[in-house]
Amino acid sequence: MFKERTCVGLDVHARSVVAVAIDTVTGEVFRARSPAEGAVREWVEALPGPAAVVYEAGPTGYGLARVLSGAGLRCEVVAPSKLHRPPGDRVKTDERDAQQLAELLMMGQICPVRVPTPAQEAARDLVRAREDCRRDLARTRHRLRSLLLRYGWVYPGGSLWTCRHDQWLRAIVLEEPASRAALEEYYQAAVATLDRRDRLDRQIETMAADRDTPERTALVARLCCLRGVSTLTAFALAVEIGEWDRFTGASIGAFVGLTPSEHSSGQTRRLGSITRAGNTHVRRLLVEAAWHHRRPYRPSAALRARWEKSTPAAQRRGDLANRRLHHRWARFDARSKKSTIANTAIARELAGWCWSLAVMDTTGPELSSSGGAAPRDTT
Repeated sequence: MFKERTCVGLDVHARSVVAVAIDTVTGEVFRARSPAEGAVREWVEALPGPAAVVYEAGPTGYGLARVLSGAGLRCEVVAPSKLHRPPGDRVKTDERDAQQLAELLMMGQICPVRVPTPAQEAARDLVRAREDCRRDLARTRHRLRSLLLRYGWVYPGGSLWTCRHDQWLRAIVLEEPASRAALEEYYQAAVATLDRRDRLDRQIETMAADRDTPERTALVARLCCLRGVSTLTAFALAVEIGEWDRFTGASIGAFVGLTPSEHSSGQTRRLGSITRAGNTHVRRLLVEAAWHHRRPYRPSAALRARWEKSTPAAQRRGDLANRRLHHRWARFDARSKKSTIANTAIARELAGWCWSLAVMDTTGPELSSSGGAAPRDTT
């Protein structure tokens, strides 16, 4: 519930901030437009206090929230997808948006997002830079293959982007000089993007093992006890989700958009496709990791090497999760369930197991939820 006297809504842009404040005691409305974060803080501090501030999450980041919070003001950053606008409202201005935010804050009808620390935001920027690089590499390789296909060049050797495939690419000579120049540009772009991705991978692995952040390092090690979750995936999950204790094993699936949509009324209940809400990057990582649980569960040397970096309790819980998820895959396959639908269900449960490993008590007795022994050698 709103406890302060003045509620302030901000419509934040790159070069200006539109502010509307409502005094809940007198009903007076204050309006202002400011180009700087410092001026916004001074204007809010001059209002009848105490005051609380809200603005929408967006491309301007969380700098303004940190400035206001550092001044002792309560500042909430609201998720834009959770804001409700009347269907008949056809007038949209910066001032009306700011006033709507102030009114929703006064009624307690906002859904705030987590404001990360500067270090957490920097780590997340690195992870997202790697994700952008992955997409750039896929696009660059697709353009290269499309160019070759237009000239009738199709690789006959099987797997692509291997050393042999690279030798085959470098041996291709097209007739037209312009085509040769285009091929060279596409090839060099693919090589440069691959080098950029490898550099980012090394930086992420270095940060994941950084002893200056022992809690995050231990969290990454625990998540790596699951099949399909290597250091890169575990680090991305850790920095994207941040505070895992905000969720439960059941609610984290909804946070990443892996729960079914629903349209029910009266005695009729209709379930649709997944909501696809929340963090797209986390959802993709979970879906990709879920495919690894379809194959028979035999702990590989790489998985056992990752186990060695974590506690026995995390190893046992990871082993339990791996067995459970493969068993669910086997049941889906026995029922001839469509693989994409089955994998989505596995990904939703995998999110719950990730949460279980993230919030497990590392200071108490090293017991797993199953109370079982250490992982057995099934190789």
